[in-house]
Parts: sequence; structure tokens; C-alpha cells
Amino acid sequence: MSAGFVRAAGGGVTLAVRAQPGAKKTAITGVYGEGPAAQLKIAVQAPAVEGRANSALTSFLAELFGITKTQVDIVSGELSRSKVLLLRGASLEQTQSKLAEWI
Repeated sequence: MSAGFVRAAGGGVTLAVRAQPGAKKTAITGVYGEGPAAQLKIAVQAPAVEGRANSALTSFLAELFGITKTQVDIVSGELSRSKVLLLRGASLEQTQSKLAEWI
């Protein structure tokens, strides 16, 4: 899998994400866009109020990739549906392999 939303970064991997707060359950729902502008679409059960959706998103990604919540940072888009997150300590190969199970 060679998805544009997963990129190697210093100390880990960045993920371009399109968040959908207020969903029935938190889950990966597909890919938003195409090519280098593609984003991983993730439905988040928490509402976009007082940072609850961001917290739920970082918790979900930490659990999915087997890292701690403190290893997941929102690099950009904290107040937007389009976000870039850094997964510190994750490898590109492991991340792509894990995502291949979901997409």
C-alpha cells in the first residue's frame, strides 16, 4: 500500500486525517480525496466540543498502532476536520501494514 496520507517523518510517521466528529462509533471509514492530497477518513464518536474529538482521535490512533497517547501529536489542523498527526516511534512499514487491514 502506497497511500499519500502516510509519510515518514523525523522520529516517526505523519498521517493526514479527515475527522468526522459526532459519529455513532469511532472507526476508520475510508479515504478522502486522491493522490498526494488523500486523507485517512476517521469517524470519531466524540463531539467537536472543547477538544473532545481531538482527544478521542489521538486515543484511537494510539490504541490502533500500539503506542501511548503521548506519542500521538496533532501537528496541524487542531481546529479543522483536516489534520496532520505525528505518530512518534512508529515506522512507515508498520503503519502501512496496519492500515492495510482497515482499508
